[in-house]
Order: sequence, then C-alpha cells, then structure tokens
Amino acid sequence: MTSNRSNFLYISIFYLFYFATIGVFIIFMPKLLYSIGYTTYEIGLVFAIVPLMRFLSPYLFVRKVVLTSTILTYSLVLTAIFGFCLFFTIDSFWWFFVNNIFLGFTMSLILPYMENLAVQTLGKDMYGRSRMFGSIGFLLVAMILPYIIVDQLYIVLDFFFLFVSLMCVFAYVCLFHENFQSKTNDIYDEKFSLLAHKYFWISLFLMQVSFGGFYNFFTIYESSYGLELDTIGYLWAFGVLCEIVMLYYQKITLKNNLLTMIKLSIVLTIVRWLILYIYPESLTLVYISQSLHAFSFGLYHSSVVIYLYSLYQNKKLAQQFLFGIGYGLGGFVGAIGAGWAYGEYLFLYSALVALLSFISIWYYKPKGVL
Repeated sequence: MTSNRSNFLYISIFYLFYFATIGVFIIFMPKLLYSIGYTTYEIGLVFAIVPLMRFLSPYLFVRKVVLTSTILTYSLVLTAIFGFCLFFTIDSFWWFFVNNIFLGFTMSLILPYMENLAVQTLGKDMYGRSRMFGSIGFLLVAMILPYIIVDQLYIVLDFFFLFVSLMCVFAYVCLFHENFQSKTNDIYDEKFSLLAHKYFWISLFLMQVSFGGFYNFFTIYESSYGLELDTIGYLWAFGVLCEIVMLYYQKITLKNNLLTMIKLSIVLTIVRWLILYIYPESLTLVYISQSLHAFSFGLYHSSVVIYLYSLYQNKKLAQQFLFGIGYGLGGFVGAIGAGWAYGEYLFLYSALVALLSFISIWYYKPKGVL
C-alpha cells in the first residue's frame, strides 16, 4: 500500500511539472520571442519543429531499438542540458531553432515512456487521477505566472528551466523507485504494425488536426466576436477545470467499452466545434462548448492511452506513436490548416475534420492484440 501511494505521488508530481513546462513554453515563450525581435514567421518555425520531432522520433524505435530505462535516463539529462542552453541561444534565431530540434527530440521520448509506466503501475482506475495533476500544473501556470512575469519577460526562461529540471528529477525518481526497474527493459519479437489498425490511427490523426483551430486561434476568434481577453482567459481555465473533474472521476467511465468512449468523445467534439461556429457570440454557449473539453480531451486521451496499452505488445512504442502521429503530425497539420482556413468558417472546418475522424473509427474493427 505504501509503495502504491509513493508511485502515485511521484508520477503525479512528474505530470505536474511536465505540463507546467509545456504551459510556460506554449503560453509565454511566443510573447518573449516576439518582444526580442523574432518575426511571426520565425516564431511559427520554432513552434512547428517541436511537434514535428515528436512525429519523427518513434520511427527510430520501430525495428531493433527499444526505448529502455537507459535511453530514457540519457534523454532526461539531455533535456535538462538543452533546457539550460535556451539562456544562451535565444538571442540568435538559428541557434535557438537548432536547440529546439534537439530539445523537441529528447522531450518526445519522456512522456510516452511515463504514460506507459503510469498505466502499468497505477492501473486504469488511478491513471486518470494521477494524470489530472498535469492539468493542474498547466492551469496554475496559466493563472499565476502572468502576475509574476509582468514586464520582466526573460523570467520565462527561469521558470522553463526550473520546471524542466524538476520534471526530469521526478521522472528519474519514478524510473528507479522500488518495483519500477524490473518492468522497463522488454524485448519484443512481433513486428510493430500501424497498418493492422490503420483506421484507428487515421482517426487519431484527424481528431488532433481538428484541434488546430482551437489551440492556435480560439483567443483571436472569440476576440473578433467581441469577447474581452480576461473573459477568454476564464474560458480557457474553465475548460481545463472540466478536464480535471473528468480525469478525477473517469475510472467510472473507463469501466465501459473503451472504443465506445472514444467514439462518444469524438461525437461531442463535433458538437463542440459546431457550437463555436454557430454561436460564437453567446458566452453561455461558448462556456458549454468549453465544458465539452472534459470529453474531447480528458476522456478521449485517457481512453486512447489505455486502449493502446491493451492493443500492442510493444506498449512504449505505441505511446510514442500516439504522441507522434496524433499530437505531433496532427498538431503540425492542424496548425498549418487552421492558419490557412482562419475566418468565419474555421470551426465548421474543424467539425468536418472531426466528423471524418468519427467515420474512420466507425469503420475500425480490431483484429486482436499485437
């Protein structure tokens, strides 16, 4: 019992600092770069390279290379080093860009490994409650740091390196805590196949593409319809709070068929984007659309993580491809597509892409575990 509590504590703290790091990078780093003279094009390149590396990295592990505890340890050390190097490279676009190529690669190995470890160690009943601390970390960064940073934007680098370092420390603690060591160095004889479950992976990719408009343009979109920035900030926070509630109680929902939960989440995501398209000026309905974040991210993500854990024998590689194909390539294409499609019909396009995701998962028929 004590061991399980310790495992839960260490993994939860890892999630807290990992997503606090992501929050600092996504929310505040663009403003810092813009303030020191980066063009919007250069900022776009910097933020496109990270999901691109997340997409490319799993292919190194398809054949003979296995994501072991040793590789993860190297990745943690290098992540901390590249995080520190941001202090010295930020004043030069090309040095900063190259540094983010390496930082994006090393960080792309950490979360898939830890997600697999969390499900394996905690089980699906407690996974959601542990993952919930990641949402809390992101929310705290979004709500508190603006009052600390104010006009001292270079403090962003201090917080980024602090959170990266703590994230690496607690990942390392998790890796070697008690029973963890004996579960990390597996060898797999079967060939890892994406094509065997192609409709599932296509659906996963399209689902994340549909989020491109939301993650990159929600603030601008709602501002154009008269909502104040502080109100939009509350809408972001409300969505994360709904996600936290879902993660806390989702062990109840995850007792159902996981594919059914995935399909339900996609349907509610379609509804969410349609609300934003039809009623962008209605604050009440926009809040309702944000409440659906509990399903379109909270329930969807956990259902996919646990489903892949049961589907593939090489569970760590499955998680790598989840983040590579979904949040990596899907995020990359979604961001570019949303920039091209931005306007009145942005979220109608998002709903149509999510509908294609649902059609793909509807045709998906699992053929057994690999």
